[in-house]
Amino acid sequence: MQKISMRLSKRTWHTLRWMFVDAITVIGAYSLVFAARATMVSLVYRQSLVYIILAAQLMVVTLYLFGVYRRIWPRTSGHEVSVIIKSVMFATVLIVLLNLLNTPRPLPVSIPLVGSLLTVLGLTALRYRSRLISGFTWRWRAIWDHEFPQSGIRVLIIGAGEAGQLLSWRLKHSQSRARYEVVGFVDDDPDKQKMLVEGCPVLGQCHQIGQLVRDHHIELIVVAIHNLTGAKFREILTACEQTTAMVKVLPDLLAMVNDKASITALRDVQPEDLIGRTTVSRSTEVDLSPVLRKVVCITGAAGSIGSELVRQIMDYEPRQVILLDNNESGLHDLYIQMKTAHPDIDLIAALADITRMETLEPIVKLHKPEVIFHAAAYKHVPMLEHFPSEALRVNIRGTWNLAELASRHRVERFVLISTDKAVKPVSVMGASKSIGESILYAFSQQSTNQTRFTAVRFGNVLGSRGSVVPTFRQQIQNGGPVTVTHPEMTRYFMSTSEAVNLIIHAACLTRGGDIFMLKMGEVVRITELAERMIRMHGLRPYVDIDIQFTGVRPGEKMHEELYDGTEDAVPTSHPHIVQIQRPYTSFEACTFFKDLDAILANPPNSPSDVLDQLLHIMRLDRPHAAVGA
Repeated sequence: MQKISMRLSKRTWHTLRWMFVDAITVIGAYSLVFAARATMVSLVYRQSLVYIILAAQLMVVTLYLFGVYRRIWPRTSGHEVSVIIKSVMFATVLIVLLNLLNTPRPLPVSIPLVGSLLTVLGLTALRYRSRLISGFTWRWRAIWDHEFPQSGIRVLIIGAGEAGQLLSWRLKHSQSRARYEVVGFVDDDPDKQKMLVEGCPVLGQCHQIGQLVRDHHIELIVVAIHNLTGAKFREILTACEQTTAMVKVLPDLLAMVNDKASITALRDVQPEDLIGRTTVSRSTEVDLSPVLRKVVCITGAAGSIGSELVRQIMDYEPRQVILLDNNESGLHDLYIQMKTAHPDIDLIAALADITRMETLEPIVKLHKPEVIFHAAAYKHVPMLEHFPSEALRVNIRGTWNLAELASRHRVERFVLISTDKAVKPVSVMGASKSIGESILYAFSQQSTNQTRFTAVRFGNVLGSRGSVVPTFRQQIQNGGPVTVTHPEMTRYFMSTSEAVNLIIHAACLTRGGDIFMLKMGEVVRITELAERMIRMHGLRPYVDIDIQFTGVRPGEKMHEELYDGTEDAVPTSHPHIVQIQRPYTSFEACTFFKDLDAILANPPNSPSDVLDQLLHIMRLDRPHAAVGA
């Protein structure tokens, strides 16, 4: 209590000192006008001084009521001068009215009117004195000593909206060691051209970035537009890359506050920016009740997709969430993290291997999950080409075990996380995921089955384990080289949060025995991604960091597909999800399971033989070239 009292006392004395200074300022301003008026008309100052002091007291009280003394003026924008103006105007009206009501009038009306104008100037000058002094000082030195202030970093801001305006003010008044000089803005809105924002002009449109950087010697470009599409961001980034300026991005501060994330003034361009900053939200067109307030089991919970599924499913009011993984450390860390963030939700950490039915079935029997998201899988294509038996054991046997338990214990919905590599598979990994899709279809055709089985297909996820993004980032930090398999190789990319959000929506759309595909947007060249990631670190591709082409690895395609020519893509109620209609004209579940059991019991030694047998089970011909589209 004593510390609080001392703090309040210090603040009170600070306010009283300012009130005294402001009163002297008002008296001085009024006295100055009085003296000027007295040179023209005979006036007695002594008789009017009492009224001037009363006017100063009224002015100070008004300043207090308008909150002038509650502002930290060295950290306040110039727009706050309006508060001083409003309070002085209000006080001036009262002073003039009181002056007119007195007979004889203590002061000529012109004195409080002109005196209040001088008061506004005086009060403003006192509060912004440091800026006035620094401006006067450098101009004095420039004129007499020819000493000019050290030039700051010349900044061009892309986006003359609210975010750009706030950034401009912050950079101008930054107290950090790095000084910034905002040269101007770039905005495609024709109505903003040649207009001023925070005193800086809108110089042109995005297609003029290169010329503007050269003409104005720009050193830093900041993108201050939120919710850009991937195509538009890449267009802006391409224009910026033709210049010598550094490129930074202004984070969405409001979104960061809502997400309780740390806030930085500027950040580097991230790979996610290249595919667009998509807002993850629930669709009103999809009935989400099938996943609301359910007992949910997520396999591979400690992985990239699995952990994001866990985080997002917490917003669907689950009665219980079963985190299933064979990664002990990852599972433990995830459980602690989720339990801390959601103490009221019943969490179960299940350390189990999906390939062992004896450890898996007790978990399903005990907790009775209503929805299963199956994200556990081996997914590294080259690794599984060397160890194909592991793909059979985990991706096929594990999926079979889970699907059998789901059907046996009448789980409401079962969602397999599939991949675009399951389309026209040329790798053991892709074939194993395609077999997984067929396993779900086989179970959905059984007459006794009551579970809605579905698979969700999508391409690469930025930042996930095995993705090129963390690999490239590590190679760049190590000084290179960055390794790319082929200069023309392309992939589809999506952010983890967006992919998982769509997976949950697809789980609500399924009627059983179907496959959904997420719309992945534009295809991205891996070489282009590598080049831009190097530039994001302020380095030059092929100069500071070399890019080496290592050749297409076993099992890799040059270009992935999300569905083949025999499948049809049908729109759903969600604009970013389509349903794949896969032909099963001669599919017999009994024969399928018999053939599958045979290869699992006696797996071939050669990856080529494994792939041939899996394709034979699916009645597919092997593509002629392993790198074909």
